[in-house]
Amino acid sequence: MKKALVLIDNGFQEAELLVPYYRLQEAGFKVDLVGSKAKETYVGDHGYSLAADLAAENVKIDEYEAVIIPGGRAPDRMRTKKPLVNLVRDAVAKGKVVAAICHGPQMLIEADVVRGKKVTSYAAVATDLKNAGANWEDRSVVVDGNLVTSRVPADLPDFCRETLKLLKQ
Repeated sequence: MKKALVLIDNGFQEAELLVPYYRLQEAGFKVDLVGSKAKETYVGDHGYSLAADLAAENVKIDEYEAVIIPGGRAPDRMRTKKPLVNLVRDAVAKGKVVAAICHGPQMLIEADVVRGKKVTSYAAVATDLKNAGANWEDRSVVVDGNLVTSRVPADLPDFCRETLKLLKQ
């Protein structure tokens, strides 16, 4: 069975985590939630709780085809945790599909994988992406190689469609 992972930490934006989580399952993927600690419960922006299946340091990225990075305040926390950042960096280096929405591209900045790439994000992250060498565009979804980025929850249909399209190639 094909596998994907979704990163999680406190402050995740519920729709940006749950919509791709279920869309990937619907497409036949086994989806694991990955946080700093396995079995730890994380609370989203609106109080919804989910437990991580795995700790980032225990993930074998070669077993996965995609990494999803939801937004909210979680990426600001995740980018301070080396195992999560290393997981994103390794996924990009190995050509995995890496899809980040809203504040999720903060993890791409921390992993130093946006230089010269076309991306989008929540407007507040645009300057950070530009300063990291990315070419920021104000569009619902931007695909550059195996990177997929979107801005806000309203962009989720485009975000999921383009992520799944890359995974079918």
